[in-house]
Amino acid sequence: MATTPDGGRPDEWARHWQYPGVPGLDLLRARYVRHAFSRHSHEGYVLGAVRRGIEDVVMPEGTIRARPGTVVMINPEVPHSAHAGVPEGWSYATLYPSAGLVAAIAEEETSLRGTVAFGETIVDDESTARLISAVHRAAEEGNALAADSLLRVAVARLLRRHGRSLPQRAPRSAGARTAAAAREALLDRMAAPPTLEQLARELGTSPFALLRAFKAAYGMPPHAWLTNARVRAARRLLESGTAPGEAAVVVGFTDQPHLNRHFTRIVGVPPGAYQRERARTYKTGGAGRP
Repeated sequence: MATTPDGGRPDEWARHWQYPGVPGLDLLRARYVRHAFSRHSHEGYVLGAVRRGIEDVVMPEGTIRARPGTVVMINPEVPHSAHAGVPEGWSYATLYPSAGLVAAIAEEETSLRGTVAFGETIVDDESTARLISAVHRAAEEGNALAADSLLRVAVARLLRRHGRSLPQRAPRSAGARTAAAAREALLDRMAAPPTLEQLARELGTSPFALLRAFKAAYGMPPHAWLTNARVRAARRLLESGTAPGEAAVVVGFTDQPHLNRHFTRIVGVPPGAYQRERARTYKTGGAGRP
């Protein structure tokens, strides 16, 4: 079942779901016009194929324009935002394979070892874009064999053409260590976080030095990173059956409307729709939209 991102825009619709036949994969199929994704990152990978219109994706290195026939590849924890690149918006199919799933495919089908990443953010690859849409169709039809097979073919192809192994991490700088300590403090105190000044004082640095170090390490300032972390935590609570209003309070949002707004800007659907999709058992598909 598709839903409008804000519950009331008939020209926009989205379906964000999991198919039990392919563990480790989230799927999003949507049409957006006015909806914009705020800056966020994912724990796993993003593989997107625009079907109509243009999506502008704002990456750390600049804005890319995703058109039909292109494939967008975003690595884990890379901050990005997105919005329509043309007045009529864009429709697309996106796959969110987990880091574990991609690592398993890389080990089986490529020579890449260790932590793998895509070396390019966007490529012209109409055949793989069609494969991404085909994964969605197979999942919506309840065809686990086809969905799993097509997913593995698509990921393996992209890894062979554009994948690389990341080098071993260099020793952390003092700024990176400070940013990591701040990150852990925000995670531990998510529901009642300190102010920037308090956090800087606790870590023995200044507010501006902490801001610079945190943004250099995670691509966004602490408050934006915390919002992203809260939405991730809310997703886990919703998946376990926690009501949206309760989840909002647990992760530190003032109330459910605040959760609704931030959740929709990051995930692409409201928390209630997200939870309903997670609760369903998929035997035959049908997002109800082309």
